[in-house]
Amino acid sequence: MEQAINSREKQQDQYSLPFFGIPRLFPYLKKYRKTLTLMVICGLLGTGVDILMPVLQRYALNHFIAEKTLDTLPWYIAIYVAAILFASCVNFVSCNGAMRTEVSVNRDLRKEAFDHLQTLSFSYFNQNSVGWIHSRVMSDTSRIGSLVSWSLMDAVWHTSYLIGSLAVMLFINARLALLVMLILPLIVVLFSLFQKKLIAANRKIRELNSRITGDFNEGITGAKTVKTLVAEEKMAGDFIRDTDEMKRTSIRAARLRGAFSVTMHLASSLALAIVLWQGGYIAASEVGTFSMFMSYAQGMMEPVRWIVDAISDFITTQVNIERLTRLLNTKSDVSDSEEVIALYGDTFQPRKENWEPIRGDIEFDDVSFRYPDGDEFVLEHFNLKIPFGSNIAIVGETGAGKSTLVNLVCRFFEPTSGRVMIDGRDARERSQLWLHSAIGYVLQTPHLFSGTIRDNLLYGNPNATQEQIDRALKLVSADEVVARMEKGIDSDVGEGGDLLSTGEKQLISFARAILADPRILVLDEATASVDTLTEQKIQSAIDTIIQGRTSLVIAHRLSTVRNADLILVVRDGKIVEQGTHAELLKKKGHYFRLYTRQYEDEATSTLLS
Repeated sequence: MEQAINSREKQQDQYSLPFFGIPRLFPYLKKYRKTLTLMVICGLLGTGVDILMPVLQRYALNHFIAEKTLDTLPWYIAIYVAAILFASCVNFVSCNGAMRTEVSVNRDLRKEAFDHLQTLSFSYFNQNSVGWIHSRVMSDTSRIGSLVSWSLMDAVWHTSYLIGSLAVMLFINARLALLVMLILPLIVVLFSLFQKKLIAANRKIRELNSRITGDFNEGITGAKTVKTLVAEEKMAGDFIRDTDEMKRTSIRAARLRGAFSVTMHLASSLALAIVLWQGGYIAASEVGTFSMFMSYAQGMMEPVRWIVDAISDFITTQVNIERLTRLLNTKSDVSDSEEVIALYGDTFQPRKENWEPIRGDIEFDDVSFRYPDGDEFVLEHFNLKIPFGSNIAIVGETGAGKSTLVNLVCRFFEPTSGRVMIDGRDARERSQLWLHSAIGYVLQTPHLFSGTIRDNLLYGNPNATQEQIDRALKLVSADEVVARMEKGIDSDVGEGGDLLSTGEKQLISFARAILADPRILVLDEATASVDTLTEQKIQSAIDTIIQGRTSLVIAHRLSTVRNADLILVVRDGKIVEQGTHAELLKKKGHYFRLYTRQYEDEATSTLLS
């Protein structure tokens, strides 16, 4: 994890230009331009009232106090009250717009990030932890949403007040106003000195936050493993190490930010000092004007302080924008060409009317392949024809690389060279969704979605009838699982199916795959998590299910693949033998050794029991 973070940090160094990534937000703001425009107009109007108040104060002091006349007092009170009510109304509108924009932009960013994640290949998820991804989709989008709403509103309020008050001061006393404005170049110089260091510090904090989120995720999802391994102390130690580093880094960043803020605040305080120094001459002749200048000078402190904090916050949020932008700009290792998308559609807008029916013929045509993060070829110039209806078994020891062929057939990875043909055409000539819609996949480690058993089954076929559901459940003996549940098929399975045993989850996932009625069926050690009796039932069902389909069976128990049309034997990531069960036994090669060893182990286990 640390190496991955360090690698990403090195990649981030190339993005040193200020405000990197801001243009990426424009499409999300464009659809809310009416709301944003109304926010800005109301913000300007509200600030106009704030600028007007010292002018009204000047009038009151000069007219009612100095001249001691109350002839216009009723009109003054009416204007003053009207100004307050008007400011309250426009400020409400601008705040409401900022709130709506924040939640809307958050929703849009998270939706695009989530949708984009659905298009990325397996290698992306292999290389990035859940916590790292979660931090970008949730935490980063939240800060960005706040930036484009409340920060924008604050910018309108404070900037317009600063400009407006300076304009009034210039009109009343240009010399004093220009002296106050001398602090602006100083602020620019200080910003340029602190900006790069603040970006680097906040980038490190965000990466550490991702790591801590990953620690939380592993501690929760792996709670059972942690307890069985008595690894609580190690997990706590890792968490404390990361949080301690987060504390140290955050303190360093806070000190840097504090030094930045104090220096900027000191510079802004010069404005008030200048007014007090030079304004005394005005007070002697016109107390109202002096009071107005004092009000503006004091009022300018808040905008200047906001600018200081806003610059620091923006620098922090710039890191969030960079991180989210990189996620959205990440290209999948497996993608459809523009021509394919134009004809067949994409993941979220499929053009099913152009989809050809899938028969299920598969061919490896001179395929060479190595994984994106690997150095050695797993397959080299591999050729194999799998006619429709064939039952292909892939066997080998644990970690031998049995899933490689399946990953290529399913287009989870692309061949480094050569072609994987589906029904006589390169799979890349059609869309991924077209292919995936015809594949039923049962994983060794079953995964169920939160919801009911029925909800999970309908992922396989949203239009399935109750009769079809009942048939699929019965075919793999999953109806017995449903019968034991309190609410039957409408029983909740919990997060990830945690309310069910591993074997029960496997049966439900098997029924889900059958319900999809796929042309290509992939069983990735699908019976490894069930007991012997249930395995026998499923194996009997498999013999029925594979009829009229092309099936790829990754098997650990070799006794389950003896009737396969072709057995591929994988060792050290390479196919070392292929043939039928009888042919491979006659060769007395690697398959023969695997089979006899497993047979002996099972026989010994039976005798001991």
